Amino acid sequence: MAKSINELIMEYFHKHPNENIRHGPVVDWVTKQYLKHHPEPPRDVWRAIRNLYQEGKLIKVKKGIYRYDPDSINKVALFDFPTDVKEEIFRRDGYKCVVCGMGREDGVEICADHVKPKDKGGDNSVENAQTLCMKHNLIKKNYSQTEAGKRYFIKLYKKAVAIRDKKIINFCRCVFECYDIHGINGHIPRPNGE
Repeated sequence: MAKSINELIMEYFHKHPNENIRHGPVVDWVTKQYLKHHPEPPRDVWRAIRNLYQEGKLIKVKKGIYRYDPDSINKVALFDFPTDVKEEIFRRDGYKCVVCGMGREDGVEICADHVKPKDKGGDNSVENAQTLCMKHNLIKKNYSQTEAGKRYFIKLYKKAVAIRDKKIINFCRCVFECYDIHGINGHIPRPNGE
């Protein structure tokens, strides 16, 4: 049976434990293996590598360079869905992303996602899980970037106030209004009572 993109990536890293590996050779090898069973090349292998790093299965040495440490992965595995639970989640969701409906048959990598994140008390139960494609899994993870964005605009605003740049001050105020209108990141106060 054909292996998923994640399985191929991990196979490559398992063959090279504790080596610092650039993502380029991994992408090339995975693509070559994937094309043996699929008519189209895999999508976004580099993103899948990054996702495996975000899941704790790989270590990021620096930008574009990753390492697989067998000792480290044993600690992380305790927090991931067990293989049989993953299979039950995928089966329940028809092996398709619950957001877009794409799945393995479409050449799209799927993953089991925690509805309530582990760091907020979520568990590894089927009830706390959903099937997402890599794209929608990354989108979900990236929601926290709105917090980073607001903090960036607060810094920009403070610099603009310091040099009295009215254009940037007004721009930042508009951005803060957008955050407020859409109810995003209200826990981060606007600067100077804005």
